[in-house]
Amino acid sequence: MRSGTIDQARGGQWQYLGVRMMRGSRRTLPGLAARAALVPAAAFAVHQLRFVLAFGGRASAELADTGHSYLHSVVPWIVLLVGLSVGAFLWTVGRAVSGGRSTSRRTASFLVLWLVCAACLLAIYCTQEFLEGLFATGHPTGLEGIFGFGGWWAIPSAAAVGLVLGAILYGARWTLDEISRRRTPVLRRVRGCPVLAAPDDAVLVPAAPLVRGWSGRGPPPLCAHA
Repeated sequence: MRSGTIDQARGGQWQYLGVRMMRGSRRTLPGLAARAALVPAAAFAVHQLRFVLAFGGRASAELADTGHSYLHSVVPWIVLLVGLSVGAFLWTVGRAVSGGRSTSRRTASFLVLWLVCAACLLAIYCTQEFLEGLFATGHPTGLEGIFGFGGWWAIPSAAAVGLVLGAILYGARWTLDEISRRRTPVLRRVRGCPVLAAPDDAVLVPAAPLVRGWSGRGPPPLCAHA
């Protein structure tokens, strides 16, 4: 009987952990989606800034000659993603104000976040230029299409845009943590309950068998309050 009770308790514990993980993932996915929605806009900014720094006023003509005209059709979708990201952030702010969000436990420093954003944006630029060299008409191929004709300007562009993206992500996380920290009530831990003497006319009721430890897990100790 006791082994069966222990197995049932373990099974219930695993089910409880599974439910908590599912709830945590549901709360985390909107935040990840909101942050990921900003990446296309940042990658587009890196791409355009690279051509502006390399060609100045002739950037528009150079973009058209090298097969980048398709980017004009991508702009509305990027604006839509940015709008969804802002909406998700405002929704998260509402949850934090109502006390439905906890503070972040694992946080990266601003420097690490900046470096990660810059590296990801540079990798996206290199992948984009490589694919454009394969499929876009008039675009150079290979390393020449990536870093040639002023393409090395993508490195400082990724660093600059990564700085802005990292600042936005870090500032949004700091804002939500501050709101959650101010709205979450402070819980005081009670180390022990005061032991009070029973009155003379008190009737002592014998404890139930479960309280005496005959089961796999007994109930918590009872405390009498005056």
